[in-house]
Amino acid sequence: MKHGIGVAFGLALALALAGAAGAEEVKIGIVDVEQALSSTDEGKAAREEITRKAREARAQVEPMLEQRKTLAEELQGKKYVLSDDALFQKQVQLAELENKIKNKYSELEGQFKIEQGKMLAPLETKLRSIIEAIGKEQGFTLILQRNNPYVIYSREALDITDMVVARFNKKG
Repeated sequence: MKHGIGVAFGLALALALAGAAGAEEVKIGIVDVEQALSSTDEGKAAREEITRKAREARAQVEPMLEQRKTLAEELQGKKYVLSDDALFQKQVQLAELENKIKNKYSELEGQFKIEQGKMLAPLETKLRSIIEAIGKEQGFTLILQRNNPYVIYSREALDITDMVVARFNKKG
């Protein structure tokens, strides 16, 4: 919350100072960082790699899910013919399998987030440096992120996402 108030205060201060100085025009740009990342050549390659790794992770869990389905169907079909002890053993077996699946999902999710971060962090850093360079070169007073909760509305004419993507791909 403090960060949002700081951003709003900073924006208001920048606009007030620019208005008071009267000499400098206020130039604001908007960038859709997610779209930019998804549109760059390196970003597309990273997204494809992330999708491939997600499919591999699902493939690791599929046999366990099939085993759980088979065990649950067997338990349902035989619950009236099994002894109480045998029924209890099947229920324990199913619960253990479900815990194993849950743990595997947690493990894979953690690995996936780490891998995703390793792939996207350098691209985001490069993207931010390009945005900063464009801001300096083109004389922007302020460049905001489109999906920022404090940006409620912006004219399309302010959007510099395509310019950022073009520069990113050119530098690649």
